[in-house]
Amino acid sequence: MASGSSALVFYISGHGFGHAARCIEVINAVLARRPETRIGVRTAAPRWLFDLTVKGRITFGTLETDTGVVQIDALTLDEADSIRRASSFHSDLVTRAASEARVLRELGAGIIVGDIPPLAFAVGGAAGIPSIGLGNFTWDWIYADYPRIRLAPSLLPAIRTAYSKASMALRLPMSGGFETFANVKDIPFIARHATQTREQVCKSLRLPTDKPIVLASFGGYGLPGLETEALAKFKKYTVVTTANLPLGRARKEMPTAERKGSFISVNEEAMYDAGVRYEDLVGAAEAVVTKPGYGIISECIANDTAILYTQRGHFPEYEVLVAEMPKYVRNAYIGQDDLFAGKWESHVDKLLAQPKIKKKPETNGADVAAEILLKALDKPPKKPRGRPKAKV
Repeated sequence: MASGSSALVFYISGHGFGHAARCIEVINAVLARRPETRIGVRTAAPRWLFDLTVKGRITFGTLETDTGVVQIDALTLDEADSIRRASSFHSDLVTRAASEARVLRELGAGIIVGDIPPLAFAVGGAAGIPSIGLGNFTWDWIYADYPRIRLAPSLLPAIRTAYSKASMALRLPMSGGFETFANVKDIPFIARHATQTREQVCKSLRLPTDKPIVLASFGGYGLPGLETEALAKFKKYTVVTTANLPLGRARKEMPTAERKGSFISVNEEAMYDAGVRYEDLVGAAEAVVTKPGYGIISECIANDTAILYTQRGHFPEYEVLVAEMPKYVRNAYIGQDDLFAGKWESHVDKLLAQPKIKKKPETNGADVAAEILLKALDKPPKKPRGRPKAKV
């Protein structure tokens, strides 16, 4: 098959936006190098995220690739239900993998990339297609930390068996797991970089420029119960958050931003329509208030934005991220009482008073990953081994 004729097929966890966001960066890096590359995406992550941010053509298919963890809200998860759903899903992994064979043929898959659902590698094994892992944690590592795992004795073996079928894993910084992958290669942070200045962002979104911006970032769940009245009264900072378009309202009815004192809610669709991406907003902010997650931390590192973080429930990645963050970015903790009460100002004051990190880490992981994937795609497929000819 000619170079570039086989496709890269990404199986992406639908848990949060972080897995999808970093895979999109890799996809964009691949397309920048080789625009004719065929790319397929299989994920339960929202299609609009890909439509708005992928810089080229892809074939998108909605598929539940894993169950992740069950979030009650942005800061609370259900451990018992997480294990129950994961056990049910992965008990049928062989059948799920077999059903993907037809899709892979239609896509012309040459390499499978998984971030980082076990299904991706089970599919690769079943179809005889090389698979490459991408991520900063593995699901067996996450689930092994939950006491309820003892009630699902087949879950971890099923996940680890699938992971063991991978040809390689590209491991990001701030990681956990990966023991089951035989071939692990460490790569730099994959991060979204702002392409617009603070002045351009503020002009496009009609944000005031008289005070530093603090961005509240809590993903698709938002933060119900947050005392926005207190945020609206801030003297030193402008607090910005993003919101999706309310169901039933036409886009033209929704202003780019709704302001109440020092608190501003930016409509996310209108933001993208104005040519501003989320990482531009991160870059325009002096600080981000958030729960720790790989995606937002990597963006803050890339754009030199400080992080004020709160706890996020029992998710093993949290401990790793909190331990590793000080190496890469200014950060400070805020308890949930102060968080929900809107008592942020003194915390932000202390955070921004910290000295900036002297040595910025590499954040070109998308470029590194793209080079590795294209090189793997260019390798001729291995010929099946036949029986040696008998000597005459």
